[in-house]
Amino acid sequence: MDSQTSQSSQAPQSPHTFQVDLRGLVDLLSHHLYSSPKVYLRELLQNAVDAITARLAEQPDAPATVRLHAEGGTLRVEDSGVGLTEADVHSLLATIGRSSKRDDGLESARSDFLGQFGIGLLACFVVAERIRVVSRSARTPDAAPVEWTAADDGSYTVRTLPAEARPEPGTTVHLVARAGAGEWLTEERVRSLARDFGSLLPYDLRVGDEAVTDLPAPWDRAYPSPATRRVALARHCHDLFGFTPLDAIDLKVPLAGIRGVAYVLPTAVSPAQRASHRVHLKGMLLTERAEQLLPDWAFFVRCVLDTDSLRPTASRESLYEDETLAAVREALGERIRSWLTGLAAGDPERLSAFLSVHHLGVKSLARHDTDMLRTMLPWLPFETTDGRLSLEEFAQRHPVVHFTRTVEEYRQVAPIASAQGVGVVNGGYTYDSELVEALPSVRPGTVVSELDADTVTAHLDAVDPGEELALSAFLAAARAKLDPLGCDVVLRAFHPLSVPALHLDDRAARHEQARAEAEEQADDLWAGILGSLRGSAPRARLVLNHLNPLVRRIGSLADPELIGTATESLYGQALLRAQRPLRPADSALLNRSFIGLLEWATHTDPGRDDHG
Repeated sequence: MDSQTSQSSQAPQSPHTFQVDLRGLVDLLSHHLYSSPKVYLRELLQNAVDAITARLAEQPDAPATVRLHAEGGTLRVEDSGVGLTEADVHSLLATIGRSSKRDDGLESARSDFLGQFGIGLLACFVVAERIRVVSRSARTPDAAPVEWTAADDGSYTVRTLPAEARPEPGTTVHLVARAGAGEWLTEERVRSLARDFGSLLPYDLRVGDEAVTDLPAPWDRAYPSPATRRVALARHCHDLFGFTPLDAIDLKVPLAGIRGVAYVLPTAVSPAQRASHRVHLKGMLLTERAEQLLPDWAFFVRCVLDTDSLRPTASRESLYEDETLAAVREALGERIRSWLTGLAAGDPERLSAFLSVHHLGVKSLARHDTDMLRTMLPWLPFETTDGRLSLEEFAQRHPVVHFTRTVEEYRQVAPIASAQGVGVVNGGYTYDSELVEALPSVRPGTVVSELDADTVTAHLDAVDPGEELALSAFLAAARAKLDPLGCDVVLRAFHPLSVPALHLDDRAARHEQARAEAEEQADDLWAGILGSLRGSAPRARLVLNHLNPLVRRIGSLADPELIGTATESLYGQALLRAQRPLRPADSALLNRSFIGLLEWATHTDPGRDDHG
């Protein structure tokens, strides 16, 4: 018995065939593979165009027409393509995943066809409950026309028809709308979809009697003059994307079979915003939302192009990420880079107009491309203590190009540094500090230095030792007041005279300050850890301006309490001037000093007569 069981378990078993639930598959297509039911028309056009392409390969003088007729919830699509025999119908239409491009020795010629995945008419079930196909083969002229009728429950019938049912080779597809999908088969909707998907197809495509194709493509047409071409492309951009571009950039990559145009946006956009581009595959619109087509830095353009080399994904609604796409992305980026350098060389006015809107994108490119940085150096704008200038012009004015890494640091030092003749670039904006640091690589001999509190203080004039000695009591009281805040007090003479005090710190000082605050609020364990991290970083400093009349008057005060309140007020005013975010302790200090000064100003001596 055991032997028989063993022999039975080892006997070969016949294979089984998958059973496909067509309704479930249609639901999968409509909800997960395709973004919208509208793709059904693209699939119909694709099949028709592929059929015509196959026939023209064998009969170059054959007609190349596609006709669409929509009426009363039905659609009829006629093509003059290669057609099908009864055997083809059973083999191709009724087998999910089978593609005619794999048969008849056409595998090597698949690049001529749009369809690559053999899903075919299945997508039509997204909008139709019944599909009827009538076809006659051009390869087998004596074969009778054949009719294939399928329902969305997975059943189908095939029968041959009399010769007069389809006198000429080609295929006609009849769709009957499913409940709730009738709008997709109206003439207006079909015309709109056909124009959107098929305007660049190379064959005669019509909806009723109205031509849909519009060839040659706008970027390939001949125009009387460059100005006329610019106007025409601007109109095309407005119709397509809804904006009038600053300029149009030709995108030609012959080796990749790419032709198209990139339109420069008229308004600034965030570099993080994903750009959407329109891609046609051999004339058929593949997607309106191709995001990976251009380098990330080229976020200031929207492009439309036609290609015969890029691979679509299974849904044919996006591009397959492969080596070809990576090479095309690099080539298209090079076209945009060449346009920029061309403007720099021959059209500075248009370049300035472009940079006034999109300087961030060019800076993003220039930080990784020394050639682009060298080209754009005279044009890219930066915020400096001399106004808005290019780095080239700024470097010509200053032997040392000082810069700050944050906007807050720049605001601290800009007025004072400018008055002392120290040139400073605000490197706090996106990419700016990286570009300033890269300056010596494209401008040999340029000295670049990050500006810190010590550098600023060193450029301020020292006070006469005798005068500083006379103010030693005042300075001691001021330092004692600010010491709990981690801030030293320094006396210097500087311009402008209207600035009574300057608050200076650097990142190291701020890090030490943050560590000290965390240590105060931590438990014993964390306090010990944070205490071990204490560094020798310089503390923040309040630089009092000895040339300022208010500081001189405060320095002559004798009341220690009033000196402390006045020092706190100068500290708070310096923080506000630097536009630094205030800590809770700083806000409390501001309130306390304000109330203290009010109390002092309104204080009445009890022994003094109000009239005296």
